[in-house]
Amino acid sequence: MRVMLVNTPWASLDTPSLALGILHAVVRPHVDEVTTLCANVDFYDWAEQAMGLTVDDYEFYAHRAYFEGFGDWVFSSALYDDPSWRVREFQEEMANGLTDRLRKTSLHLHDLAPRFVAELAARIVEAAPDVVGFTTTFQQNTAALATARQVKLLAPDTVTVLGGANCDGPQGEALHRNFPFVDHVVRGEAEGAFPALLDALRGRGGDLAEIPGLCWRTETGEHRATGLPAVPRPADRMAEPDFDAYFHRIELSSARPHLEPKLVLEGSRGCWWGEKHHCTFCGLNGSSMRFRSKEPVDFLNSIVHQSRRHQVLDVLVVDNILDMGYIHGLLPELAGLGYDYRFHYEIKSNLRHRQLKTIAEAGLVQVQPGIESLSSRVLHLMRKGVTGSQNVRHLRDTQSAGVWPVWNYLYGFPGETEADYTSVISQLPALHHLPPPEAATRIAIERFSPYFDQPELGFNDLRPAAHYARIYDLPASELHDLAYLFETAHAGIDGVVADRLADAVAEWRAVHASCRLTHHDLGDRIVLTSRRPGFGWTIRTIDDPVGTAAFRLLENPRSVGSLARRLTASLGAPVTEAHVGRVLADWHKAGILFEDADRYVHVAPPASNTELSRIEQSAPDLTQDFRRPGAPAAKDTR
Repeated sequence: MRVMLVNTPWASLDTPSLALGILHAVVRPHVDEVTTLCANVDFYDWAEQAMGLTVDDYEFYAHRAYFEGFGDWVFSSALYDDPSWRVREFQEEMANGLTDRLRKTSLHLHDLAPRFVAELAARIVEAAPDVVGFTTTFQQNTAALATARQVKLLAPDTVTVLGGANCDGPQGEALHRNFPFVDHVVRGEAEGAFPALLDALRGRGGDLAEIPGLCWRTETGEHRATGLPAVPRPADRMAEPDFDAYFHRIELSSARPHLEPKLVLEGSRGCWWGEKHHCTFCGLNGSSMRFRSKEPVDFLNSIVHQSRRHQVLDVLVVDNILDMGYIHGLLPELAGLGYDYRFHYEIKSNLRHRQLKTIAEAGLVQVQPGIESLSSRVLHLMRKGVTGSQNVRHLRDTQSAGVWPVWNYLYGFPGETEADYTSVISQLPALHHLPPPEAATRIAIERFSPYFDQPELGFNDLRPAAHYARIYDLPASELHDLAYLFETAHAGIDGVVADRLADAVAEWRAVHASCRLTHHDLGDRIVLTSRRPGFGWTIRTIDDPVGTAAFRLLENPRSVGSLARRLTASLGAPVTEAHVGRVLADWHKAGILFEDADRYVHVAPPASNTELSRIEQSAPDLTQDFRRPGAPAAKDTR
């Protein structure tokens, strides 16, 4: 048996497919030949020649257009074999927010997509695979479906299989029911189900009805689906991916001079926080929330093996959350290797400064901490398990540790009020020196999230996001099962407050590069240096005993009462709440503090060059341009 695995647009150009890398490795013992086709890279090269597509254009559809569905709309013309498919709907209902250039690019790609899919399918059929497996995540649905359809037209006996995040739960069943040219859909983790399917097709396995998570058809063409596995795959059975096909193909691509290939690896699956307190808006992990993590030594060996094999030190870790055991069991070992690793990792925002230092020393230069908000009330509505002041502390400490946090400010939660935002907005100028959010965004309702599954939390009358109906020719009930994103009446703050928040975030992003606030702790006094618009001072000294002790205590969020009690105990003399209140009011006005829910935290990182101290240089060369690792040179993308 010959198997071909296909990664269609709009998968990222700068990373291999982890799903196909894993499947390539696990199916090899079950078949005579397995190949992986990087059709996403093929499409870029083809479209560059056909119409001058740029890497930035491609990345727009791959990473910045998911919530609007532009990438899937592009290939809907190939799925329905009609270059004019829903063009009017795109022009009148979808494209309002696009620049004129992106509108024209989308229409041109939509017109060309059937030709590319026809050529791709012909290449696949020419290779004569017995089984063609497509992975589909984010905006790969229509490209994968269109190619499967064309393969079936050219070679009806070729078995077509879909899997990936877009196939989880009801979505996979809807894809299988509505597109008869897809023979099988694998829902959930595929390492066990896909090899079992291949064995069954070869007559070496059991009944299809016994393969967990599989959709198949009876001899009369009726759709059938087995239940998802009761227990998720244990960590010690997560396979080592095979990325050879990608790294060979990307070196031959015209995109290569414009990007830096990265490894994409996993140390865990599921979410240990979500098992206890599923964040209300989060639809990740679908059918498998249970947290499973590789042993630190196993993940370390995987990182070292892959980086040596492919000579790549940039690593995107896809774990939904950092295993806290890795902070002591894995990261020091990584740091000790002496390699210049650069990791992106999702973490929790309540990590302490010493933990962030450990993270930085191991090469985690960019983290996604899930900050989401700086209001404790809103964070409580989200079930985030942190406070607004803790999140501000995290921004301060990541900066001093030399780690760049990527985050978005979310709003639109049932139960939030205008006051939850106005109090934060008024304080944002004090934070302009800290890493800003990418954007302020109203939440979308995601399948598998508590907001989707529990209408009592505040969202009713959910309907598939509007773009699905402009892409697929399906009835509303089938779109409901196929969709991942849903719409309903807005909750929380109105558009006026949302615009104020968006403007404040835009200002933060605009001035951040020129803003500074640091402190020098000299023992008997603390000297602060500020360069931020809106604050009329540049040097400020705190030299009284109460002030210096209070500033040090405010490294962590404190209430007035707590601060007064700790100061009294440490100084051996009574310090009243009134005295503390006057000090805090003065510092708050000066932009030295952030306050939320009656908790205060100082916002001034220590004045030290973390990167220079890490490599033990005593003084900087002021002729060089130093920039913290992971920081965007100008503007960053998602």
